[in-house]
Amino acid sequence: MVEKSNDNIVEWPRGRLDFSAGCIVMGVLNVTPDSFSDGGQFFDTDKAIEHGLQMVVDGAAIIDVGGESTRPSSEPVSPKEQTRRVVPVIEGLRKKADVPISIDTANCEVARAALQAGAAMINDITALADERMAELAAKHQVPVVLMHMQGTPATMQIEPTYDDVVGEVRQFLLDRAKQAEEFGIPRNMIFIDPGIGFGKTLEHNLSILRDIFKFVETGYRVLVGASRKSFIGQITGKEKTTERIFGTAAAVALCAAAGASVVRVHDVAEMVDVVKVAAKLRVEN
Repeated sequence: MVEKSNDNIVEWPRGRLDFSAGCIVMGVLNVTPDSFSDGGQFFDTDKAIEHGLQMVVDGAAIIDVGGESTRPSSEPVSPKEQTRRVVPVIEGLRKKADVPISIDTANCEVARAALQAGAAMINDITALADERMAELAAKHQVPVVLMHMQGTPATMQIEPTYDDVVGEVRQFLLDRAKQAEEFGIPRNMIFIDPGIGFGKTLEHNLSILRDIFKFVETGYRVLVGASRKSFIGQITGKEKTTERIFGTAAAVALCAAAGASVVRVHDVAEMVDVVKVAAKLRVEN
């Protein structure tokens, strides 16, 4: 059973998250050779574990481990290969880190192996499109992140189209969240992610970020992953992803001030400072 001390604390058998100070930071740990920003940098297991532990020191409240790139035009990675990449890293982090480890995958077999290795959350870019994933999360009583994506990583940036991007994405996430609850996943353990950069143009991304409060108003906790993404490069002219830290900070500050619960980022130490300041500046309605 889920234990809940108050509205700011989410506790479950495998972990605990404290939102009493406002938005928290999820650190990105890509165990891949080809992710858009840091592909290959932490493909070695020992380097990945070392980086994950440093993110904890820097203030990350969650470490999100993924073994498959979901950058635009990326190709799928087999469940066996994803598992080979992520399980040793999760096991290594679990021995030394005291924060929840999230598995970033849309494959239920990978998620099952990750949970067995010590993962405590599931981050699914398909929002539990595979019902077996929902059943797995409900069985283990772990939080889930439900993300919106138009198309697949291989096709999502081929002329994405919406009549009302905010309304359509919001409704999709509400529908998937309701479905997750019907499978037995507690409401306070469901996070919704509008999927910045996943089947969206620059203007789509900006519309969602400007109206991120509309997602917060659903009552579900909101997670936003805008870190280093191409829309920031389009605005700033920074082609190198590592040079997009200040643009990322602007998006993170806006989301944190609007009431987002989690920001998923690459530059943990810097964004921890950003959310701390944003929390103090936030005006409660």
